[in-house]
Amino acid sequence: MIGYTTIGVSDLAAAKKFYSELFDAKVLVDVGRLAMIGKDISEPKIAVCEPFDGNPPSCGNGSMIAFPGGSREGADALYHKAIALGATDDGAPGPRIEDVFYGAYVRDPDGNKLCFFDFS
Repeated sequence: MIGYTTIGVSDLAAAKKFYSELFDAKVLVDVGRLAMIGKDISEPKIAVCEPFDGNPPSCGNGSMIAFPGGSREGADALYHKAIALGATDDGAPGPRIEDVFYGAYVRDPDGNKLCFFDFS
């Protein structure tokens, strides 16, 4: 259902590298101040951009982007890979919501909150 999600970043080159490496993906579209990263143009993507209004990027309070891990082990692997790529911990991997939902939370280098999850 979702085509792509866009986040503002302060260093476009660093953000393209972070997300491409995190998801073993590639830059599919690059129009200068915005790049879409994914595995295929027909699948959901993450877009990183320098804000159009020229102001510094900021993270929305309560905003978060969630990426499926495919399993608990997959969520753990994405969490640890993100940390190795420069993200910071924002909630260690573990069961949430009565052990039905498993989540691992990080902040990317610009402070955007990411969740890697699995429903079991």
